[in-house]
Amino acid sequence: MNQENTQIVAAFYKFVSLPDFAEKQDSLLSYCLSQGIKGTILLAKEGINGTIAGSRQGIDAVFSYLRSDLRLQDLEHKESTADTPPFERMKVRLKREIVTLGLPEVDPNEQVGTYVTPQEWNELISDPEVTVIDTRNDYEVHIGTFKRARNPQTDTFRDFPEYVRQNLDPNKHKKVAMFCTGGIRCEKASSFMLSQGFAEVYHLKGGILKYLEEVPPEDSLWEGECFVFDERIAVGHGLEAGSHELCFCCGHPLSEDDKTSPQYEEGISCPHCFNRLTEEKRVRQQEKWRQYQLKMQRESQ
Repeated sequence: MNQENTQIVAAFYKFVSLPDFAEKQDSLLSYCLSQGIKGTILLAKEGINGTIAGSRQGIDAVFSYLRSDLRLQDLEHKESTADTPPFERMKVRLKREIVTLGLPEVDPNEQVGTYVTPQEWNELISDPEVTVIDTRNDYEVHIGTFKRARNPQTDTFRDFPEYVRQNLDPNKHKKVAMFCTGGIRCEKASSFMLSQGFAEVYHLKGGILKYLEEVPPEDSLWEGECFVFDERIAVGHGLEAGSHELCFCCGHPLSEDDKTSPQYEEGISCPHCFNRLTEEKRVRQQEKWRQYQLKMQRESQ
């Protein structure tokens, strides 16, 4: 990797009361642009959530700017690197929630579960009395998860409360350990489960990304790769870029095995969308793929 062109990728969030969140949008966007930063930051009354990328100097400047707000002075972030820019533009968006559960009464600023460090996580999830739950969506779980973890098979995070109501019982599942990519979904998931009467609710501090960064492969209980929401698609131990890529048609992450399937045709279909591809859709997708290839050729000239 060329150190001069190395992109620092920073992921962060904080649940904190920001009643003036809308007023911060324009100035934050302008400052990020002035520092050559790209990515997405979400602002809501309940807090801030984002993933951004840029030079070392630019990233440091943006976090100094953010932390100049006393409410964000202890804002934490996780870093990894990329050899090419993982985002095409910079966006600062206003949202109702910084992670959408759809239950405004669930407030991590009021209560959350017990944080567990990556170094303590293995012991916790190896306890047979602990129910381990992956709070991410099904397509994310598909490419990697922890041993013993349950897959709720959700399409969106909004589906998680119904999964809990239908499959978990506070009287039976007395100890629950949850995890997600960077920790933010578990803030709301643990807050929700505490409101439903679950007594012991734990979640992985810093999420999978922090675990993969700090726990060496030989000690790891993680299997597979971790999906990330940028052009790297997935990362492994040490946060090294993984082997997955996205289907151009449906956006599902694809493994090397997926690409050997007879249902895979580059730019047209994969095993996850092949059965939904009518002849009409196939013709449209072929044209879309052709236009994309022409665009790539023009940009490379």
